[in-house]
Amino acid sequence: MKNVEMKLDGDILTIKVDVTKEFGPSSSGKTIIIASTEGNISIPEKDEIKIGLNVYRKKPVAV
Repeated sequence: MKNVEMKLDGDILTIKVDVTKEFGPSSSGKTIIIASTEGNISIPEKDEIKIGLNVYRKKPVAV
């Protein structure tokens, strides 16, 4: 995972992402990656529940 923290408190899943971080361009080059689970993964303590998360922003348009 990149820049993703997950916490399960009872039945509530909390996801924490620092939106000031960047991990470079996406594979298409159209967006900048901020955070990713890098595919589908199990949430903490619940192997039967999966999550797939991507947080990104558009790449600035060149002038």
